Amino acid sequence: MDMNIQKYLAFIKTVEHGSFTKAAQTLNYSQSGISRMIHDLEKEWKVSLLERGRAGVKLTSDGLQLLPFVKKVCAEYQQLQLQIDELNGMQSGLIRIAAFPGAATHWLPGIITEFQKDYPNIDYELLSGDHTEIGQWILDGRADCGFLCLPAHPDLETVFLEQERLLVILPENHALADCGRFPVTELCSEPFLLLEKGGRSEILEIFERWDLKPKIHFTTWDDRAILAMVENGLGISILPELSLRGIPCRIAAKELDVPAYRNIGLALRSKKTAPLAVKRFLEYIRYR
Repeated sequence: MDMNIQKYLAFIKTVEHGSFTKAAQTLNYSQSGISRMIHDLEKEWKVSLLERGRAGVKLTSDGLQLLPFVKKVCAEYQQLQLQIDELNGMQSGLIRIAAFPGAATHWLPGIITEFQKDYPNIDYELLSGDHTEIGQWILDGRADCGFLCLPAHPDLETVFLEQERLLVILPENHALADCGRFPVTELCSEPFLLLEKGGRSEILEIFERWDLKPKIHFTTWDDRAILAMVENGLGISILPELSLRGIPCRIAAKELDVPAYRNIGLALRSKKTAPLAVKRFLEYIRYR
């Protein structure tokens, strides 16, 4: 610690306790050391700070005027040290991120690119899974944060990011490929390829909401496999809009004639107790 700050603290604690001895105990110095530091301040500033007496010490009028400024300097010094500690803590570290495939492919590269410009020595671990798995990984401590569908587990803190459309995927030569909006009742008219991994499915919720019984012929968590099968005329499907970015398949993507979307958010156990690297990482989510 800077020697002047030590002297300032000695002055503050002596005033608070009204005693050199008690100030020395608080700061882990000898009584003579505390007395000497305050004497040095008085000599340096050419003022008398304390009146010494049998009952202890008390402020002089000059000491009373200077005390608020000394306290402010010490408070600012503490903030400086906190900032230095934070910056030193960001020189290395690991952020464990859980994400569903669309977010991992289309959001994370941009976020990490911007984050690395400011914090190049941070490493990353990516866990890819469905939304139920992601929530559990965060709760279990396997991941620091994760991108998932909302609502999430009630024990997680979440931040809403955006609403994502769920689109019907058809072969490009399908009879309804040129329709304005795909009729929800037509989802049951031919083989359906379901994107699911055993957890809560927004796609199945569409069928339940409208009391539909689809002809599910194939189930997988691989959206690219579904796209390839639709392209080859093996059926139709519903996929999140993120799954279609940058895909050169010969398909048609249509909105349903009823609202179909999902809410995407970021989840973590607690913003307050999250590691510093994770807190800083959250500030870069805007770059997705």
